[in-house]
Amino acid sequence: MRNFNNWLKSVLIGEILDQVRGAGPRQVSVLDLGCGKGGDLLKWRRGGIDHLVCADIAAVSVEQCQSRYEDMKKKSHANENIFSAQFITADCAKEVLSEKLENPEQMFDICSCQFVYHYSFESEPKADMMLRNACERLKPGGFFIGTTPDAFELVKRVEASSSLSFGSEVFQVSFGSKGFYPLFGCQYHFSLEAVVDVPEFLVYFPLFEHMAKRYNMRLVMKKRFSEFFEEKVKKEEHRSLMMKMMALQPFPGEDGGRQAADGGGEYRHAQEHSVKAGVQLPLGTLSSSEWDAASIYLVFIFQKMS
Repeated sequence: MRNFNNWLKSVLIGEILDQVRGAGPRQVSVLDLGCGKGGDLLKWRRGGIDHLVCADIAAVSVEQCQSRYEDMKKKSHANENIFSAQFITADCAKEVLSEKLENPEQMFDICSCQFVYHYSFESEPKADMMLRNACERLKPGGFFIGTTPDAFELVKRVEASSSLSFGSEVFQVSFGSKGFYPLFGCQYHFSLEAVVDVPEFLVYFPLFEHMAKRYNMRLVMKKRFSEFFEEKVKKEEHRSLMMKMMALQPFPGEDGGRQAADGGGEYRHAQEHSVKAGVQLPLGTLSSSEWDAASIYLVFIFQKMS
């Protein structure tokens, strides 16, 4: 599932970089808001950007991100131009990021905020500050892109549940109560395969879109992961990248073997599809639990109006 998410982000980043460069030759600058340990550094390298600013609340993560960047530079080819970078430890939901930039005049073509923005919806001031940091320094025509849980999907699932939680063997979401969901500070707990185990906050997307207008941003695209996947996988270049990144599991497994999560009909959907006429094996798929987890997320693109 991590590979699948990385493929989705790679496609998103690649297509946005194409749009930025389509507007004419330029030095491309990017803000990675909530960069974590630098999981997207290679994506920016492949995209051939010129400057990157990485910001995150966790000092240890920023240090690891910077270390990965330095290591990447050391191992790069002599004739390869690796982008310049700045690394900032800051709570981007409380602090003004522009005051920490090495270049006070720095403007960005893209702000990328992957699996992070929803943490700021604890309160309106935090959500607004995060949005300000994402959009304030974007050039006219610049893009704010990201991924975040779909509040409508989360509420729909918990309301349909007989308890205050729902999920699968891969992930669990639990609310403290249901029936009332405030616009800010609506907390739930999310856990994913012992990788993530944290409190998060619902992002009511119409409100998010309305707030973005304060910073002269218009919504260009909002799609659930499943919709984005179905659209993008039609392109040969994206299918090729998916195979390279091993974003899907082969079904049936190698030599007809069992899948990693083969219990409880986790691959019944793949089995049913595999027997249809004209279907070539092996199929690329995820387990039902992994598709279920991926389907609670959406991808968004905003653009700065001139």
